[in-house]
Amino acid sequence: MAQLIDGRALARGLDEETRIGVAERLGRGHEAPGLAVVLVGEDPASEVYVAHKIRACARVGITSYEHRLPENTPQDALLTLIARLNIDPTVHGILVQVPLPRHIDAGVILGSIDPAKDVDGFHPVNVGRLSTGTGGLVPCTPLGVMKLLDTVIDDLTGLNAVVIGKSNIVGKPIAMLLLEREATVTVTHIETRGLPEIARQADIIVAAAGSPRLVKGFWVKEGAVLIDVGITRVPNGAGGEHLVGDIAFNEVQHAKAVTPVPGGVGPMTIACLLSNTLKAARNAEEAHHA
Repeated sequence: MAQLIDGRALARGLDEETRIGVAERLGRGHEAPGLAVVLVGEDPASEVYVAHKIRACARVGITSYEHRLPENTPQDALLTLIARLNIDPTVHGILVQVPLPRHIDAGVILGSIDPAKDVDGFHPVNVGRLSTGTGGLVPCTPLGVMKLLDTVIDDLTGLNAVVIGKSNIVGKPIAMLLLEREATVTVTHIETRGLPEIARQADIIVAAAGSPRLVKGFWVKEGAVLIDVGITRVPNGAGGEHLVGDIAFNEVQHAKAVTPVPGGVGPMTIACLLSNTLKAARNAEEAHHA
């Protein structure tokens, strides 16, 4: 029976660390870290994510600034808002919720955020720092994945890690973080030939392809550690829907450990966002005193 890696419990622990860090800042006479959350339009999933993030900020003492803009907001107006947030000393982190409406270029928007306030870790400067191992803010989901792995594996040195998915948000940064920890990394995707055979060699599988139950039991060798980043709504057979991941959970109980969906990577993503916001506030303080 595979060990369940409890993302909710780990997230609570990380949130407590962040809460203590925020309290220490306040005790030294500094303002609370500030996170600006920008939502354009009324995408239902985005509405839910933003509400989760706002509530999470309140739990740890981070001040949240919510900016809700209508669907037809011009790109230039959004850029003007970000420029204002970039120079606002009370804002330490800026998060623009994606997806954005079609008439707005997400690359332009994300690239306009001050890298020092880019708590999502998507700015090209932070991507470059990650790939060269020179610091910067690390994307929240990949950072959460590494923290989950650390609960079941003491040392990643020399282990075979297979990442399924090559997105800029998850797959590529996870590969960089695993390489930094001396794992041997293979990045694959839906079009990879012989994917089951490649996966069967893995000590670690990180599934982030957005393809429900893609990873079957016969893809997984005994004792592997599985991190499931995927989350998709599928019919439950009773007229409703339920959430499943990229891993066929019931087929992989011969693994050493696996994250559930939901309750695995998701809670860690938000906890790492809060942690990044505190880190950005600390970095700003250090830069001010340098």
